[in-house]
Amino acid sequence: MRKKVTVVGAGNVGANCALRIAGKELADVVLVDVIEGVPQGKGLDILQSGPVEGYDVNIVGANDYGPTANSDVVVITAGFPRKPGMSRDDLLLANYEVVKSATEQAVKHSPNSILILVTNPLDAMCWTAYQIAKFSKNRVIGMAGILDTARFRTFIAQELDVSVQNVTAMVLGGHGDTMVPMARLASVSGIPLSELLDQATIDRLVQRARDGGAEIVKYLKTGSAYYAPSAAATEMVESILKDKKKILPCAAYLEGEYGIRDLFVGVPVKLGSRGIEKIYQIKLDQSEQAALQKSAAAVKELIDVIKPKMG
Repeated sequence: MRKKVTVVGAGNVGANCALRIAGKELADVVLVDVIEGVPQGKGLDILQSGPVEGYDVNIVGANDYGPTANSDVVVITAGFPRKPGMSRDDLLLANYEVVKSATEQAVKHSPNSILILVTNPLDAMCWTAYQIAKFSKNRVIGMAGILDTARFRTFIAQELDVSVQNVTAMVLGGHGDTMVPMARLASVSGIPLSELLDQATIDRLVQRARDGGAEIVKYLKTGSAYYAPSAAATEMVESILKDKKKILPCAAYLEGEYGIRDLFVGVPVKLGSRGIEKIYQIKLDQSEQAALQKSAAAVKELIDVIKPKMG
């Protein structure tokens, strides 16, 4: 029996997710979008790449959730991008409605699924989906840390002119300006980063990782990143569907871990067939703990804005 993944949102991130999931033959894919014709057209296009690329999966596009029934994983990428003049709160409330509706439909048609959230502001959207889905906390997961870590690893590899595959790193915290790249734990083939680069260079790379999304937005002018975000979401889908038990930084619901409660914040987790199978608590030094608390506080501010909408 083939696995089935629903991708909600057929924009750049969603369509690339569908393409990558198909390319790795992880599952059949249903691409859902409110815009008539777009998911159907993109789905058909990806399907027709199969004979050339050599993958045998079915991909369909739909404007309703009927075809998504009994999905194993639902990846929610739908939402509005931030436009000039939009405050964070404007974006928050617009995407709250999108994620609320997508979650309701996903739960109705696929009550046993695992939800992966990609829509921004990420940590607040995870909280929204968790409240609405009423799923156990291991089945609602946010994609952010993998992307932020990939950016950090990229910049370290570029700086040292080494293979990115030799670079190990971890980014914790909320997906935004307050994220916490863990420079102390970064290494290259086991060599601590601090032995390879001076502190000023490490600080510069940390800041560039924090600004990774904004840097791309600045270049594109009319949109945001989608190749790396879709790759990150696909890594999560693969670890779940293949029960790989990869340890990845993801937004998880914390109940006291790291001194944080009732919030989704990026931490290292084990991802397997049940979703989050374990949350790892790393010993943090004082400055790291303070930075993580600051990040959690920024997430809480957003949730305080949407809480009244929950009723």
